[in-house]
Amino acid sequence: MNADTLRRLNLAGFIITLLTVIVALIWAFPLYWGVITSLKPEDEVVRPYIELWPDTLTFSHYYFALTQTDIGRWYLNSIVTALSITVLTVLSSLFCGYALSQLNFPFRNALWWLILASFMVPTQTLIVNHFELIARLGLVNTWAGIVLPQLIHPVIIIVYKQFFDGVPKDFREAAVMDNASEWRILTRIYIPMNWGVTAALSIVTFIWSWNAFLWPFLAVTRTEMMTITVGITQVNDAFGIYYARELTAAVLAGLPVAVAYLIFQRRVTEAITLSAGIKG
Repeated sequence: MNADTLRRLNLAGFIITLLTVIVALIWAFPLYWGVITSLKPEDEVVRPYIELWPDTLTFSHYYFALTQTDIGRWYLNSIVTALSITVLTVLSSLFCGYALSQLNFPFRNALWWLILASFMVPTQTLIVNHFELIARLGLVNTWAGIVLPQLIHPVIIIVYKQFFDGVPKDFREAAVMDNASEWRILTRIYIPMNWGVTAALSIVTFIWSWNAFLWPFLAVTRTEMMTITVGITQVNDAFGIYYARELTAAVLAGLPVAVAYLIFQRRVTEAITLSAGIKG
């Protein structure tokens, strides 16, 4: 490789790195602005010019959010609903993926194509039907009403089916010869081989559930039943909107997800890559 080629490669690498840094800064600036605004007094927030750093740092908005709102209850509601959705979604998707991959039953192919076709239906188009059903069942303002319509994620079923398809048939045949039940085959062979996938999908499902807004916003009208994403819309004042308080609530709402992402970054990236590969 000659010197000219090396120079061109170094220049290309520098340009790519520079563009990456610029995009990262553009992406991160709203996050920085939200955090720094939550630490400003309200009179600084409404100034007609931009200040990248406050003249005075204050934590009074955090004190207000933690003591004068139901944020503790909203956190509890989000934890309960997000964990319930995660566990039930992953388990049901795992069983469904295993059945589609390894079992023979009537209309299996039709069910598989129906799951694939569900990608063509935007979730928002089902909102009215979901709400009407939940209302008829008397589940408005209940955890069940929040959880049940959010349980089905076709992409998770597809990911599981593909991984179960990739397990060598010899393992299953040997287990069948030993008269192992389907439950034993699933729990002793297939699940242990896919712990990494299950962990990644569980983390991403939890994040999806925690960040969900539209359905919890429609399914809940009582303040004490709101999740954190819906509850932060209630942090206002009878005399007007306090922007610093609103952003403080938003920061507190997103903090658990940010921490979870930092801890499980590799698993989250793996799950997103799997999902993108399926959709692509």
